Amino acid sequence: MSLRGVLALMVLPMLVLGACDGSKPLIKREPKEPVFPAADRPVASIVSTRWSNEEARDRLNEAGEVMNKGEIRKGMTVADIGAGEGYYTIRLAARVGKDGRVLAEDIIPAVRDQLAERVAREDLANVSVKLGEANDPKLPEASFDRVLMVHMYHEIEQPYEFLWRLRPSLKPDGLVVVVDANRPTQNHGTPPALLKCEFAAVGYTQVDTDDMPSAGGYIATFRANGPRPAPEAIRACRLG
Repeated sequence: MSLRGVLALMVLPMLVLGACDGSKPLIKREPKEPVFPAADRPVASIVSTRWSNEEARDRLNEAGEVMNKGEIRKGMTVADIGAGEGYYTIRLAARVGKDGRVLAEDIIPAVRDQLAERVAREDLANVSVKLGEANDPKLPEASFDRVLMVHMYHEIEQPYEFLWRLRPSLKPDGLVVVVDANRPTQNHGTPPALLKCEFAAVGYTQVDTDDMPSAGGYIATFRANGPRPAPEAIRACRLG
């Protein structure tokens, strides 16, 4: 037998022993990435960080109505997902007050930076700004009373993965608050039945839904119930 063969035979028992004696194996296997079902519907492109100017929205008391229906109160911790230029971020900061916190998240670095400048300029000490990813908002666990998503859900390419990764960030009584238009996703909206189905597929229960003319559509709230499903157990919604 060659010297190389002898050395191989000597090393093999060492590798086996290293795994059998309770120590960590010498050969590490990377954990598999979870696989989620694809959304069975079109995804709207991100065309703008705003859908109307702030003065027009305030004349309709849009943010006030959304925060009232979402039961957002002083002292709460709220995530503003897809915060854009910060219309909701600024008003959430005033609503939750100095004892509350707002985390504003966006996936576009330039937008995140502009919002961070606005937060600093307006001296909002209870607001932090974060860069997320398209399929993962990157939120800290067990932190939020409310997670707000306004006119952006239809732009999420992988909704099941996004909602699955979002779940751990909610406090036990936390709610996800979605505002969207009742129209097809390719037309920058989400039909309410589709929204309910996609949330349910990841273990959320719809708490309430109501028309929201001031915000150009409707508002729906969801609570995470039971254990988070395994990614391979999630089934995509096929409506219509």
